[in-house]
Amino acid sequence: MIVIMKMGATPEQIEAVSQKVQSLGFQPHVVVGEKLTIVAAIGDQKRPEPDVFELMDGVQKVTYIMKPFKLASRDFKAEDTVIPLNGTQIGGQQVVVMAGPCSVESREQMLEVACALKEAGVHILRGGAFKPRTSPYTFQGLGMKGLEILAQVREETGLAVVTEVMGAEQVPTVAQYVDILQIGTRNMQNFNLLHAAGESGKPVLLKRGMMSTIEELLMSAEYILSHQNYRVILCERGIRTFETATRNTLDLSAVPVLKQLSHLPVMVDPSHGTGHWELVPPMSKAAVAAGADGLLIEVHPDPERAMSDGAQSLKPERFVRLMSELRGVAAAVGRSL
Repeated sequence: MIVIMKMGATPEQIEAVSQKVQSLGFQPHVVVGEKLTIVAAIGDQKRPEPDVFELMDGVQKVTYIMKPFKLASRDFKAEDTVIPLNGTQIGGQQVVVMAGPCSVESREQMLEVACALKEAGVHILRGGAFKPRTSPYTFQGLGMKGLEILAQVREETGLAVVTEVMGAEQVPTVAQYVDILQIGTRNMQNFNLLHAAGESGKPVLLKRGMMSTIEELLMSAEYILSHQNYRVILCERGIRTFETATRNTLDLSAVPVLKQLSHLPVMVDPSHGTGHWELVPPMSKAAVAAGADGLLIEVHPDPERAMSDGAQSLKPERFVRLMSELRGVAAAVGRSL
């Protein structure tokens, strides 16, 4: 249920509504928009009658959210959520690119690629310190050493950092080293992790599960949002289908669907979505044309020797070329890069 406050409602009136919501066994979520302030009552209990709130001072009207994902819904927040970070705005007019190698392998590797990315106009560096792999015998990441390298490179370059967190117990530690917590496809429905990420207050990049529906992705986002952490970024990274020509099937139709259903920013990962570096440029351009708010692209200085996902990684010079081409696509759809 949403209580829409009148224009000019006082802080005391908003607080009174919040207290009333809480007294009825719901969790209040206050969102201050450009024109209106709303108080959402979130919970599983029976819906209260609208006049419980409509008779209160400062209340304009009461409405209900019918979708199972409440806080992620456009019904909850009509305007796009915009997340300021490191001199850019995720979800704003600019298409934001997060780029870097799949895995942190060394300080030299990360610094080399970070400098090239910054020169190309990237604001956010990606790199995995902990790597969830299909086989237990393949490289699992540098762990804490990887986090320390990411923090050092951030300090030297000024780039913000995003990395994957794999368990709820890791969240407090990882949050000290990075700017965005990434929840990968295998953990999209790791509900303890989602709760912990929400409680951290850090921006969260939430990847769609490889066999998950769009509604399931939004319900997972709801876990994070329920902790009043509204800095959630959705990411389409390909789903598993019968097709074997690509690593996954990159569902670009998910971008406009998510933008229609939700106010949250939507990114696309064409690297994991295709599994082949040659396919990353065309699918990146298609993602921007489809309305994506950002891209997550794997870049490695020496993909042939990468410890993970070398086949889908762009070399820095190819990435620079792609960034130039993407500016034209972004301009064509009224965006910048």
